[in-house]
Amino acid sequence: MYYPRTQAATLTSRLAEPRRFIQVVTGPRQVGKTTLVRRVLKDAGRPTRYASADEPGLRAEFWLAQQWEAARIEAKRHEAGSILALDEIQKIPDWSSHVKRLWDEDTAARTPLHVVLLGSAPILIQSGLSESLAGRFEVVHLAHWSFREMREAFSFDLDDFLYFGGYPGAAPLKNDPERWSRYVRDSLIETTISRDVLLLTRVDKPALLRRLFELSTLYSGRVLSYQKLLGQLKDAGSTVTLSHYLDLLTAGGMVTGLQKFAGETVRQRGSSPKFQVFTTALMTAQSGLSPRDVLDDPEWRGHLVESAVGAHLLAAQSAGECRVFYWLDRNRELDFVVERGRRVTAIEVKGGRKKGSLPGLAAFSAAFKPDRSLLVGGDGIALDDFLSRPVVDWIA
Repeated sequence: MYYPRTQAATLTSRLAEPRRFIQVVTGPRQVGKTTLVRRVLKDAGRPTRYASADEPGLRAEFWLAQQWEAARIEAKRHEAGSILALDEIQKIPDWSSHVKRLWDEDTAARTPLHVVLLGSAPILIQSGLSESLAGRFEVVHLAHWSFREMREAFSFDLDDFLYFGGYPGAAPLKNDPERWSRYVRDSLIETTISRDVLLLTRVDKPALLRRLFELSTLYSGRVLSYQKLLGQLKDAGSTVTLSHYLDLLTAGGMVTGLQKFAGETVRQRGSSPKFQVFTTALMTAQSGLSPRDVLDDPEWRGHLVESAVGAHLLAAQSAGECRVFYWLDRNRELDFVVERGRRVTAIEVKGGRKKGSLPGLAAFSAAFKPDRSLLVGGDGIALDDFLSRPVVDWIA
């Protein structure tokens, strides 16, 4: 089974160090978190214990304490200690407080127990980390799989990746696009919305949130004000509500709203968002169109190309490697602006241009003088080359 080797190497390296932090493996549903952790445990060379709180009868503090105590016993018997991996941790009520207590006990006793936490509800995991475990954890983030990973694992070509995106679990269904679409809609999209967002956070207008998700995938790669979006939604909700719901969809690893680059944080936060999916599969699975219908349509293909580039950049942002924006001045638009430290990279995507907008690379360069300017596609960097290499290779 293929797994993301870069993140596996990161986790392996951290677990080989003296016990310092809880390792938290995060990411959207079905991107291989459990597979990666099981592989790391298999190669750890010391006692390990993997347990999942997925069974309904096991969601209790006493179960967590039992698993932890069993791992402690092994840690004291082995010179290098042991590793405890707890999956679906969010299903234990008040899990973060219990983990904090047990971790602090081991810290005081100098117990050489390394702990790895996984969960399929990113929103709840993030909440628990910020509320109880501040200063006690490091994150290993798994994004949707990149073009390189899908190519190596499933022999995807560029067209495959543009249409089917970066869900490894759905990849074997690519020869049956209708079945693939149903799987993505029912097992990934619906499960994320109904179990991760609606059940774990307060959402007063669930129908509005669902419609926002549908429209934001339809408009991926486009700038749309919240006021115009309310008109499309035909709902009496407020712009504040829409902004909050978009934050929830971002936390679920589905779709986000990029902010406008202006060189000033206050102005960035006040801009209309540019919608951007985390994987193009979220666009095509809901389209009802076949791969050929989509890929042979120049407008559709253009949206997929730009969204694929944006998703590649978002994966790097989620890993803390950079920050991603867009830029717009009247009818001149620059597809992406990427900040890494003090360095600014301007990125224009050939083939993703919206009707009525003009290339903005020259205007942006005159206004902000970026450290690097890139054209992706056309006579610039080949799209498959850009998507095959880490983002830091292009912006460092």
